[in-house]
Amino acid sequence: MSSDRPLEGQALIKEVCRRIRVARSYWDAHNNAACRGERQKALDLYNTLTKAEKDQIPQALRVWLRYRSEKYFGAHRTPPGSRSKTKKQSKHRRYRS
Repeated sequence: MSSDRPLEGQALIKEVCRRIRVARSYWDAHNNAACRGERQKALDLYNTLTKAEKDQIPQALRVWLRYRSEKYFGAHRTPPGSRSKTKKQSKHRRYRS
């Protein structure tokens, strides 16, 4: 963004749609870290919209943002990078002869 003013109105709606589409493209490319970050930015902007503005977001994008991606990125999921080294090492040791 070249402007320091916060987005509002149609510009904000377009930005939310753009960020959701970018997050979906990262999802399709199996780039989960980038998808997680872009999804969070989209969700933060989405939460600033009024009900009438939210209705202007295409339904497919809203569904992906709120439901499908929540299944994979919700608070109930293990955060990235939290797997311990001992588990990784023990998994590899199992297959050694």
